[in-house]
Amino acid sequence: MAGSGAASGVISVAAELHRRAADASGDFQNVEAVRLLTRALKRLDAGDPADPDWIVLRTRILISLALAEAEVGSAEAGFAHLDEAARLPPRLPDGPRRRELAIVVEAQRALVLGRIGRFAEAVKLFDSIVPALERDLEDNALPLTRNLMNRALMHVAMTNSEAALADLRRCLQLAVDHGLTRIEGKVRHNLGEHSQLIGDIPGALRHYEEAARIYRSAAPGWLPRLRVEQARALLAAGLADDAARHLDEVMPELRESRASQDIAEAEIARAAAAILDGDCGLARQLASAAHRRFRRRGNIPWAEVAALTRLRADATEILGGTRRPPAKLVAGLTRHADRLAGLGLRDEAAVARLLAVRLLLRRGEAAPAGDLLGRVPKPRRTTPIDHVMLLRLCRAELAVATGRPRAALAQARGGFAELSLVRDRMGGLDLVCGTAVHGQELGRLAVGLVLANTRGHAGARRLFAWQERTRAQVYRYEPLPAIDDPVLARLITEMRQVQRLAQQNRLDGKPVTALEQRYARLQREAGRLGWYTSPWGRPRPVSSPEEVAAELGDRVLVSLFGQDGELSAVTVRDGRFRLVRLGGLDEVVEITKQLHADLNALAPDHLPPPLVAAVTASAEKRASMLDERLVRPLAEVIGDRELVIVPTGPLYALPWSALPSLRGRPLSVAPSATAWVTAVRRESIDPVVLVGGPGVPGAIGEVKQLRSVYPKATLVDGPAATSSAVLEALDGAGLAHLVAHGAHEPANALFSRLELVDGPLFAHETARLRRPPDRVVLAACELAMSHIRPGEEALGFAGALLASGSRTVVGAIARVGDRAAAEAMADLHRRLASGTPPARALAHATAADPLRRPFLVLGAG
Repeated sequence: MAGSGAASGVISVAAELHRRAADASGDFQNVEAVRLLTRALKRLDAGDPADPDWIVLRTRILISLALAEAEVGSAEAGFAHLDEAARLPPRLPDGPRRRELAIVVEAQRALVLGRIGRFAEAVKLFDSIVPALERDLEDNALPLTRNLMNRALMHVAMTNSEAALADLRRCLQLAVDHGLTRIEGKVRHNLGEHSQLIGDIPGALRHYEEAARIYRSAAPGWLPRLRVEQARALLAAGLADDAARHLDEVMPELRESRASQDIAEAEIARAAAAILDGDCGLARQLASAAHRRFRRRGNIPWAEVAALTRLRADATEILGGTRRPPAKLVAGLTRHADRLAGLGLRDEAAVARLLAVRLLLRRGEAAPAGDLLGRVPKPRRTTPIDHVMLLRLCRAELAVATGRPRAALAQARGGFAELSLVRDRMGGLDLVCGTAVHGQELGRLAVGLVLANTRGHAGARRLFAWQERTRAQVYRYEPLPAIDDPVLARLITEMRQVQRLAQQNRLDGKPVTALEQRYARLQREAGRLGWYTSPWGRPRPVSSPEEVAAELGDRVLVSLFGQDGELSAVTVRDGRFRLVRLGGLDEVVEITKQLHADLNALAPDHLPPPLVAAVTASAEKRASMLDERLVRPLAEVIGDRELVIVPTGPLYALPWSALPSLRGRPLSVAPSATAWVTAVRRESIDPVVLVGGPGVPGAIGEVKQLRSVYPKATLVDGPAATSSAVLEALDGAGLAHLVAHGAHEPANALFSRLELVDGPLFAHETARLRRPPDRVVLAACELAMSHIRPGEEALGFAGALLASGSRTVVGAIARVGDRAAAEAMADLHRRLASGTPPARALAHATAADPLRRPFLVLGAG
């Protein structure tokens, strides 16, 4: 035993190590915390075990070590440290210090219980601790705040929404009142989890971003864990690609920190994203790794969730193919459902049973499928929408299997009504689009069911109504005014500067890798803010078949769709609906891709004549093949009338005017008939804006020349063509003509861009205009291209303008040479200025050389 001076030194050194460990643990650096706390215990071995200060410090070190060990090692090791800690306070004289230490030991035990999924036990412990802390609020503000927050987390995990929210609100107030910044960040983080629990995804993302801003300065070690929660919210919104990118970015950091619980949770989320993306092999690999980690930690509930994810990957793969499902997989899911139910994981147990139901139906065993479906409880308010839609799908498939098609369609209608309620609560354009993935299979079932029984006008009308119910729902929402967010504005400005610098470096032959990485990071951050700072609300009803027919007048509408590899069209002419089967979809898609490649090859102005002749011959051959497959079967019904075409998937990229039968014919392309009706009904406005971006050579770059057509037009070109000046000019414009280099971003369509003097103008920004321009002509390459998400949700630069309120967008779906663009634009604008409608004006402007003028009218023609 050391003397008093030496003992004091031991206490001092151990206390300093404990303080450093607390900092590390608070920043989620638990490996470092374990190392420091282990050193602190060794130093204390040289102290006096009868000294009250020694007892207090050793107790606190053991308490801290318990949680840190539980995070990076095993929960059992954590409980062992807590048992030892619990034996120390009774050696102190009776008094506040002894009672406080005993409380802290039990609070930490509750937290460790929660981290291994024993939530009910944890809540019971917290319920006994919180009243004791409340007796002396001023002295206990910090421990009370922590324990309220931790109890709220347990309530979230147990889906006790109201109890969780009550604790979190009080906790936030305590944290703000007492300047507990790091805890405030964690409370906002947990408010995000609560919002996600009740299905408020924009609210969850907003809370997560508020927490991130605090973490960046006060607790950066918590950021990776926050990113996992953000990824879960994105998965709930159907944005699997974005969630996967988040998780791929954050998992190396989690592995470095050896936070095994969070690594495994991230692996589960990444596996879910892989399943949505159709990569079941990757999903199995990740779920198996997560299962092993949870088992090592002794976290049985989470281990069973990981096992369910692996089974879900197996079931999804089999259901996506033609193989008869094996009986052992059905049995495995059924047994697993019982285990999940035994652990109180109600929603997860339901998912396991529903997957087994689908496999039984695929095996032709309707009776046992019905029995099993009867054991699935009704969804609760907190049941995730993907589970709700899976239940609807199972009920519909059972109805089909038992010869009750009307009941199946009733389930589909009910499911889409529930999905619409969720979509109505979403924030930005991305979130509204993403939710469609949850209704994809149900929509396919409903359309297939109606298609199989379609006969005559009435059947085709009914099929058309189902198409409208299941496609391009984002275009029937009226955008709300965007929220001004200075952080988002700063990020967009920085993105512009980085992109401009990168472009300059490319031209100078300098490296751009670091700039591209910085740009990608900024784009992710700006995308995150856009999810809740651009609210998308006020849903409009889906247009009825009669409304569409009445609005068409003399036009004919052709609504294309693919089902089980076959392409079909519903046509609407003079109030009559008709189904036309067109043949194999894959072949049409492949020829379309080849034609698109030909048009890109043909775009440059100064190609050698032999090359032009060869590529033109190839393009004309492919255009004729498409004409034969797509237009000839419709010839009788479409006659020579103006067309409104609603494409499907890859056919959004088809240059319709290049098909021989459609050359010179007025036509417009719309994501849905409802979107077209909405665009047609908008009122026209007058001011004209002409925008000229930098570096566009030749006549097409001389936007001033269009002053001869529009003498009163506002001209924004040369050094004045900055992003802010162009956005200001676009706001409220009647017609906007924009000449600039452009780029379509398939991976993130809202960051498709036009290059201006100070850098890019993003589609994301045009979607935030208060009064988007009525008609927009994009004399730039590829900006009519769209990224097609599940549910035929098409987004791109032109799509963002249409969704935010523009009536008409004229743009190119392939590269365009400067000379061809200049000639087409001059002709187009002469006709528009004389009052010719856009579809008719563009038909004239492109007819002379449709292969080198691949422009389309999107929206109202």
